Amino acid sequence: MLAGQVQGSIALVFPGGGSQYVGMGQDAYDRYPAARRVFGEADAVLAFSLSRLCFEGPEDELNDTVNAQPAGLITSAALLAVLRERTGDKLAPIFVAGHSTGELTALLAAGVLDFPSTLRVVHERGRLMKEAGQKQPGAMAAVLGLDAASLQAICDEVGDVWLSNDNAPGQIVLSGRNVALEQALQLATERGARRAIRLAVNIASHCPLMAPAAESFAATVERLTLSKASVPIVANVSALPIVEPSDIRVELVQHLTSRVRWVESVRYMIANGIQTFLEIGPKNVLGGLIKRIDRGVQVLSVTSVTDIETLEV
Repeated sequence: MLAGQVQGSIALVFPGGGSQYVGMGQDAYDRYPAARRVFGEADAVLAFSLSRLCFEGPEDELNDTVNAQPAGLITSAALLAVLRERTGDKLAPIFVAGHSTGELTALLAAGVLDFPSTLRVVHERGRLMKEAGQKQPGAMAAVLGLDAASLQAICDEVGDVWLSNDNAPGQIVLSGRNVALEQALQLATERGARRAIRLAVNIASHCPLMAPAAESFAATVERLTLSKASVPIVANVSALPIVEPSDIRVELVQHLTSRVRWVESVRYMIANGIQTFLEIGPKNVLGGLIKRIDRGVQVLSVTSVTDIETLEV
């Protein structure tokens, strides 16, 4: 899934929370002025060195959602800036999409927001989600080997836990209150799940526990100046393309409390002509998920300088 020759119609996809790691983006920063400009602008906009946190950690501080969300954005944005500088108009996607927070990077890629505005929105989103998580503590875990219907039955039985990310066949993320989530994971294991893996996040995203954040975030979204998307964005909430600012505003708010319908999103793009998914950002988590959804599609991941320099468009 490393970079190589792009074939056919392209979708750009961007990872979200949980993909961050200490050292991400540093090789691009060291090699390319375009990447340095992105990291430098981010530090100036936020008035603190988020770039240093990306490169040096500490890990627990980077994993804090108020930092992890903008850190993932700037790493993906830096890699995208380098790719665009190297490939020009050859990098012409049919769709863009992002997983969870990665959807904000997709908005940037589609020209809906400029970089400073996107960064401020993501930072505020992370702040509000952290605040909501402190008021209503929760966590997230990936469950492998059970289908959505079985997990939904467990959620209904336990209460205060929800399906939050439909990532791939046999990989679904649950979000919920800590005790309820632990009970749900125990039941999932008893009923045949192969594994249950706690995620490196400190809040319960994409579930009703984020309702206070969504309510506050709505005011932020209302003040934004949004442009019509230059490329359709396949939305997490509906798994359908959106381009109009009015639809994007609704998506941004609903996004906090709604399930990430990633399987449906990927299948929609494939059904509408996508032959290559180009993942841009830290790690290559989405590449693995997409291959589990459809092994017949090409997946390329750009996570490093090596990937950038071996990509052929």
